[in-house]
Amino acid sequence: MMKDIFKPIIVLTCICLVVTTLLAVVNMVTAPIIKAAEEEAASKARAEVLTEAKSFELMKNVKLPDGVTEAYKGNDGTGFVFMLTQKGYGGDIKLICGMRPDGSIEAIKTLSHSETSGIGSKVVDNAGGYNKNYSRKTAADYESVDFVSGATISSKAYRAAVKSAFDAYDVVKGAK
Repeated sequence: MMKDIFKPIIVLTCICLVVTTLLAVVNMVTAPIIKAAEEEAASKARAEVLTEAKSFELMKNVKLPDGVTEAYKGNDGTGFVFMLTQKGYGGDIKLICGMRPDGSIEAIKTLSHSETSGIGSKVVDNAGGYNKNYSRKTAADYESVDFVSGATISSKAYRAAVKSAFDAYDVVKGAK
């Protein structure tokens, strides 16, 4: 009787140990590859939103406003790139924004989102063109961009992210 109870427990425990070990090995092997791919994608995205910069320096020891997760300075005074996160209708919207030295937006690109397909996605879909409405906008006129009808929450979140970028610009423009 005891043999019938303990044998399945031992077998299942061994299976769990083997599977856990295999998952740990796979994670150990793939983690550096995934990290390198993420870094390459981030570098490519930075180059897309601030085209004149050849390289970027992560700005450390700078108190960034809410919604701005990272700030990069383009080489030779070409501008800044901000990583932005804002709560939208379906979840977090992650954007990358390139700003010229004069404080105007060069380009914004959506990195990830979970907005409703067909409605909120009109705002955050890079191919949809909403992001292009913010090109060349400054802190004085970015609010002139209209919201997308039916996607007000997503549009407001996008605008709030853009405001965060302008706030971050004010913080970093004089930083070394």
